[in-house]
Amino acid sequence: MRCPFCGNEDTQVKDSRPTEDNAAIRRRRQCPNCGARFTTFERVQLRELTVLKSKSRKEPFDREKILRSMLIALQKRQVDRDRVERVANGIVRRLESSGESEIPSKLIGEMVMDALATLDPIGYVRFASVYRNFREVGDFEDFIGKLGVEAEDQTH
Repeated sequence: MRCPFCGNEDTQVKDSRPTEDNAAIRRRRQCPNCGARFTTFERVQLRELTVLKSKSRKEPFDREKILRSMLIALQKRQVDRDRVERVANGIVRRLESSGESEIPSKLIGEMVMDALATLDPIGYVRFASVYRNFREVGDFEDFIGKLGVEAEDQTH
């Protein structure tokens, strides 16, 4: 593993342990060249995934994009990061085990929205406002109004 600080090609593993959900191995590393310490994560990848974007573009799947977008939506909310990591891992596992190697970006966005709806309603609305491209206050009002109707339907 290359050192992110000095670029040295050879680093040493000082400590390895599984993450809380056993979905990855956390490795603490040290560079013998500059002495810097850093952490890496090793995850099982069941298959190589490609994201189908609009206009037939394709790009490699990136788990970190899912995690980053969820963390942005949940910024300053009382949601534990480990919980967000577990939810992101669950989305990735479902995508990898779907049998498809090319995943539409729309499906990924909907999975993230569904996950955020269960984690935090404010984070859900924040993500939806960007994902669904809200342009004015009325878009928020319509979306939140639908949320109220859905919640009411579930209680009756």
